Amino acid sequence: MARRTHVLSALALAAAAALIPVQATAQQPAAPCDAPVRPASQMKVEACDGPDRIIEKAANIVPTTGQLAWQQREVTAFTHFGMNTFTGREWGSGTEDEKLFAPKSIDADQWMRAYKAAGIKQVMLTVKHHDGFVLYPSRYTDHSVALSPGSPDVVALYVKAARKAGLKVGLYLSPSDGAELPHAWHADWVEKIRAKDAAGESLSLPERVALEDGDRAPAGQGRFGNGSAVTERTIPTLVPGDDRAARVKSGKLPTFKVKADDYDAYYLNQLYEIFTQYGPVEELWLDGANPWSGSGITQKYDVKQWFDMVKALSPNTVVFQGPQGVRWVGNESGVARETEWSVTPHTTDPWTGLGSLPNDSTDPDIGSRSRLLEPGINYLQWYPAEADVSNRPGWFYHPDEKPKTPAQLLDLYEKSVGRNASLLLNVPPAPDGRIADADVASLTAYGADVRRIYGTDVRKQGPGPYTFDRIAVREDIRHGQRVEKFAVEARINGTWQRIADGTTIGHERILPLAAAVTASDVRVKVLESRAKPHLGATTLHLTAAR
Repeated sequence: MARRTHVLSALALAAAAALIPVQATAQQPAAPCDAPVRPASQMKVEACDGPDRIIEKAANIVPTTGQLAWQQREVTAFTHFGMNTFTGREWGSGTEDEKLFAPKSIDADQWMRAYKAAGIKQVMLTVKHHDGFVLYPSRYTDHSVALSPGSPDVVALYVKAARKAGLKVGLYLSPSDGAELPHAWHADWVEKIRAKDAAGESLSLPERVALEDGDRAPAGQGRFGNGSAVTERTIPTLVPGDDRAARVKSGKLPTFKVKADDYDAYYLNQLYEIFTQYGPVEELWLDGANPWSGSGITQKYDVKQWFDMVKALSPNTVVFQGPQGVRWVGNESGVARETEWSVTPHTTDPWTGLGSLPNDSTDPDIGSRSRLLEPGINYLQWYPAEADVSNRPGWFYHPDEKPKTPAQLLDLYEKSVGRNASLLLNVPPAPDGRIADADVASLTAYGADVRRIYGTDVRKQGPGPYTFDRIAVREDIRHGQRVEKFAVEARINGTWQRIADGTTIGHERILPLAAAVTASDVRVKVLESRAKPHLGATTLHLTAAR
């Protein structure tokens, strides 16, 4: 396909229409290779598709309604709060006494005020981290807040506060679960760790915490990787005295027939609980950690059943590492690539695995033409990047750590949101149930900086010429992501001069200039594109206080 050059005036694009997704199916049905390519969030690459048709398909991959809304929110606050908050750890063992989780209060409203001060539009809570401790009273495990002092339903408090503050909600439910490790295997593993430690060998983080808690057994029922049979089961699996029984029987609550082993059934039941009790859920976060696989225990997840049930319960939920969901940017520094594609190639059906990228998420090239045209590519999907980072050195609160400065946070915003990703910024509450004053101050100043710099195009302030040192270029991603190379030119003293260039654009591309420029007009020149480009608003900004 020919790569075309287009020139569009930024002034003419300044008033962009509200983004409403084009009509797209979740997956375009297989069709003959001469049939028209229609917009879809996922497409199959057919054996008869040649290079031009594959690129044409990539140009017509578009976001789902949920993905588009997710991208427009731009920044999500991650809330790591749980057992580790009270043990001082980053990684729990799964054997901890539930009474250790003992916040004197949980001021979720204060958390939301801090997040909103930073301009955040969505929040995400760690409902269950890798230690398996659950922040709501689940019917399927005793390792939860039900046995903690006061039995606080943290998820309910969090969701209520978020909704009251006008924020969207995401929930993190770790597939890995240290509390559910088989007891006999765990006891044997601890003995091996003790021998390893005695021999002076280095220990991994999961091994260190297992050694520290070696006299305690996992707090769950031994369901993770226990080799149990896959049998037909009903979700929800009702328990004695289940308060949902009448609603399930009447059909007010849906049921799902699945084929699952013990742990998959446990995980599906917890997904069902959080979606039916705390929904709507705008994002579900599935962490990919599996720390015990090298020690002889692993759990094979039937993720397609997870995805199918989530879609049935909440069609617009965006799933991290899920099909037509969002993907890990490839680092925990909050920084996206300068060439960041939201259209990605896959060798396997995205509905059948976590992530499913053919090349590592840390690869510098995720979705270029060469990646799309590699042998073995069978699917294309809309799969934008989420850049996660913590406001502190650790993910959980530690009193000796300091938060990032407002300048550091602004830099992260420009290198994530400004590079076609979403920023997932972790701000962990302290054991007293509040976000520390230092974090609040940093978030508030950062939010004020973003509003001051990016809240208004400098051209809105009066007649030109205009002085600026940041250019924000956008594609109308309702039509997909198509631009492969572009340049920005400014009319300076009556002469057009190139002042910036880049590769991908996507939802937004922020281009910092080495020095401020004063110009009467600006235009974007698309140099290479997979199909006709659809640009959104181009805006000009100045970082220096006026």
